[in-house]
Order: sequence, then C-alpha cells, then structure tokens
Amino acid sequence: MAIAIITGSAGLVGSESALFFAAQGFEIVGIDNDMRNYFFGQEASTIWSRQRLQQAIKNYEHYNTDIRDIDGLEKIFARYGQSVVLVLHTAAQPSHDWAAKEPLTDFTINANGTMNLLEMTRKYCPEAVFLFTSTNKVYGDTPNRLPLVEHAKRWEVSETHPFHAHGIDESMTIDHSLHSLFGVSKSAADLMVQEYGRYFQMKTMLFRGGCLTGSNHSGAELHGFLAYLVKCAVTEKKYTIFGYQGKQVRDNIHSNDLVNAFWQAFQAPRIAEVYNMGGGRYSNCSILEAIEICQQVVGKELNWSYTDINRSGDHIWWVSDCRKFAGHYPQWKQVYTLQMIIEELHQGLLDRL
Repeated sequence: MAIAIITGSAGLVGSESALFFAAQGFEIVGIDNDMRNYFFGQEASTIWSRQRLQQAIKNYEHYNTDIRDIDGLEKIFARYGQSVVLVLHTAAQPSHDWAAKEPLTDFTINANGTMNLLEMTRKYCPEAVFLFTSTNKVYGDTPNRLPLVEHAKRWEVSETHPFHAHGIDESMTIDHSLHSLFGVSKSAADLMVQEYGRYFQMKTMLFRGGCLTGSNHSGAELHGFLAYLVKCAVTEKKYTIFGYQGKQVRDNIHSNDLVNAFWQAFQAPRIAEVYNMGGGRYSNCSILEAIEICQQVVGKELNWSYTDINRSGDHIWWVSDCRKFAGHYPQWKQVYTLQMIIEELHQGLLDRL
C-alpha cells in the first residue's frame, strides 16, 4: 500500500489531509506531538483531533515525534522507505506573535524541522512528492506598500493597480521588508524546499497560504482568525481587534479546498514550484465584515474591543491570486464561500462543545 507521511497530522490541514488521502487508499503515517498545546494553551490542543483520526482511519499509524528530532524522524523514514510516495509537511510554529517569545523554538521548528524532513525524504524516498505549507508572511510587510484605499468597512487596493482584480501573485518580492521572526523562519523553509527541488531534482512544491480555516481548527487568539472569532462569539469570550480600524482584509480558504489542491499536485507533480494559495477574490473579508457574518450565524452580539497597536509585520490587505495554480491544474475548483466556512465553523464548535 502507498504511504503518505503527514506532519502536523492532528492539526487543521494535516487532519483534513489524513482523512482525504486515507479515502484515496493511502496508508497514513501521522507525525504530531501536540505543540499547539505548548504554543497556545490547552484550548488549542489537538489531542481530540488525533483521537478522531485514530478512530476514523483504519490504516493510520501515529508518531508523537518532534520534527526537530532528526534521529526520531530517521527511524520513521527508514521503516517505510520507498513505500512512501507523499510527504505532506504541515507541522509548524504558526504565529508571528508567538515567535517573538521564543525565537529559537520558532526557527528550529520551522526551518530546521523542514530541513530534516527534506533530507529524510532525499535519503529514504527521493521519488516521493514533497508538499509544503508555506505562508504569505514570506512577503513580509511588502503588501502594505501597495496603494491602499480606505472604505467604510475594509481596506482595498486601488482599482488602478494590477493586483486589484485577482489579488497578489507570486511576482511580489520577499526581500527588503519587515517579516516578523515567524516570517523569516518560514522563508528559510520555503527557500530550502525550492532548493531541494532544483538542486536534487526532487518533486517539491509549496503553497504560500493566506488564512487557512475549517471546522477541524483548534483556533486560538494568536492563530486561527475565523475559528477563534467564532469561538469567542459562541462562548461569549471577549475578542480583541489589533489595529487598522478592524478593516484589514484576509482571504480565507477552507482546508478541504486546499487539500484538493494537494491532491491535484500529487497526481501531476512539478519541481520546485511555488503557488500563492488562499480564498482569493472568491472568499475574503475584513475583520469588521467577518464579525457581522459571525454575529448573524451565531445569533449573538460579539463582545469585542479595539487597540490601535497592530501586530508587527501584519498585512493590511491580503488577497491571494490563485490563477497560477488553477492554470496548471484546471480540475481544481474552490467550493467554500466565506458564509459556508463560518457556518461550518459554528456547527463544528457546537458539536465539540
């Protein structure tokens, strides 16, 4: 049986991927040590998700291994060898705010951990497809230098700019900007994934995601915008907006739509390919707009406050241009609208509670 190794297998994207690829007949090897609990506290723990995978997937093998542990990873890769046809790397320290607390932890997880996985893939299963969830934070705060126009509830890029119609494409530079320490650690990983592809002719592909979301998300204040927003609305916990009048714009892609992109890429892999991947013009919102939809879906007023202090390196406006990926893989289509995403987040949270 073909084997897929999935890091961060109990997280949002990892768990969605495990369920999807298991349904396609893969044996799933999950690597996840619940670091979200360490990053964000018990409310963000993914143990519930891991247990769900172990119950739902017959051919699921779980390893509580840290991706910084090269010896631990080597034992896993040596065991399965060339039976591994896919390495899907979703494990990460995902918050640019948290990275400033422990820069060494952030960098060794995001950069060194990715390097470890690339080297194990090259050594034990070099023909496997290596898919990496990068981030739009590799662009730093360069998007904030776009000509932005303030509207009543959101910022927008000027209609005269090429990015207005479809969003930001992969031509944007990742140099000469404030990234946040998280953005730098992910940039290092991003570049190394490309380099292993070009230098060793490995099938490495990476997806620079915007806001990734879905009902499997264990949302926390420092990571998981929509999931945390819905959680606050349901539990009546106070929500804080950080800067930009709450008009900062994010595109949001459902993890199922992202995993379907992985499936397309796996079936026809490329070498060292880079894609911006998010909700694009199909699914995006400002925080103020998201609050309105959330209140309508949940049926409660959100208790929120505002601070003028924005997060360092944060984007004022981000909408992904996904046309490059859609052009390479025309069978891929986005399904989940913003309304659908928030409704599912609400129902998923009610089910867990």
